[in-house]
Amino acid sequence: MIGLLVIADNHFIVRGPEPSLEVAQQLARRWSIIQIGSGINATDEYQQWNVSTKEFRENLTWAIVLEQPPSPAVNVLLEELTARQVPIRQQSGVS
Repeated sequence: MIGLLVIADNHFIVRGPEPSLEVAQQLARRWSIIQIGSGINATDEYQQWNVSTKEFRENLTWAIVLEQPPSPAVNVLLEELTARQVPIRQQSGVS
């Protein structure tokens, strides 16, 4: 499965099952503060998720929005996903 993880003006294309909101927050934190040499893989605890650098947008099957506002390009992608009826979950308090 491939999904979209949005945190404000940053986003990640993620290969793996749709995570819970709690796990999505932990993944976003991990990937937002990548240190040189650490790679873009999740920690051992979250090995089933990895950032993907090349995917077709038609293959996205889930999306999670943790913080607003997304960049204009990601906003267009979220609109496309909505039109395709792909489930988009948002952290409470995010509109």
